Amino acid sequence: MKKKRFTEEQIIAVLKEAEAGAKVLELCRKHGISDATFYNWKAKYAGMTVAELRLLRELEAENVKLKRIVADQALDISALKDLVGRKW
Repeated sequence: MKKKRFTEEQIIAVLKEAEAGAKVLELCRKHGISDATFYNWKAKYAGMTVAELRLLRELEAENVKLKRIVADQALDISALKDLVGRKW
């Protein structure tokens, strides 16, 4: 997986600079990002704080874990149905 160049905290700091009134093109030049990257960040992280972002990451990780558990249970149920459905 590709290593990210900016942490979420840094991204939120850049967006807060823009909210404070800095021009987007100057921010992009200062931080070495493209304006498309800035607008993608804005679409994804607009209005979030660092605490909210951490909570979002925790919830996403928990959601992945729960989906994995459900998938494992579905496989177990399917295997048991096949076993019970066979004629001996």
